[in-house]
Amino acid sequence: MAELVSADLRQRIVRGELVEGQALPTEALLVAQYGVSRPTLREALRILEAESLITVRRGAGGGARVQTPSPQVAARYAGLVLEHGGTTVADVWEARLYLEPPVAGLLARRRTRADLGLLRAAVERHGADPAETVRLHNDFHALVVRLAGNETLELLIGMLREIVDRATLAAVESDLGTSVQAETERATVRAHHALVDLVEQRDAAGAQALWRRHLRAGAAYLDGGGRNAATLDLLA
Repeated sequence: MAELVSADLRQRIVRGELVEGQALPTEALLVAQYGVSRPTLREALRILEAESLITVRRGAGGGARVQTPSPQVAARYAGLVLEHGGTTVADVWEARLYLEPPVAGLLARRRTRADLGLLRAAVERHGADPAETVRLHNDFHALVVRLAGNETLELLIGMLREIVDRATLAAVESDLGTSVQAETERATVRAHHALVDLVEQRDAAGAQALWRRHLRAGAAYLDGGGRNAATLDLLA
């Protein structure tokens, strides 16, 4: 019965009948609605909480609130599965190299005038705040994938990017301010500007080739000290 209750609530969340941040009805109302015992209802809520579809606050003033599915949650579970299997950072990078460059080509074919405006605005923010360098670059990659318009690829690439970022963020941040990192930053900015130019020209082949070179350069930079050969360690 707990599985049936959780399945019904899960469907309502996924269909948007229950929205982000919305409080679920009280325990008494849910017990009456589903015709189950309080222990059964609490088990159903524990299932949804484990799936990160609700958050539950215990005690006075507490209760369950809806938390809609997110790529971050998917990436966390996928990362744990890969880490359990002894997957290396290089393995995740390889998958990303197969998926992300073609999406840059797809964007070049599909782009709109509004897309170009968003891309230009994003690259103009590069370098504005050195402390935000890593986040701004990651956000630009996410924007390229989002504007390409394929939601499945956006989810898959977002998961891979999040896993790579979590596995390498500490190493990248430790390099901030070094000459190697500064040159890498300049090369990254040039690549991002060049991609926008190719997208504007609708040069799909050129955009795909550039983005593959750019990602390979990023993987090579992060491989300093054999970092990409290490197995994933996302719980550290």
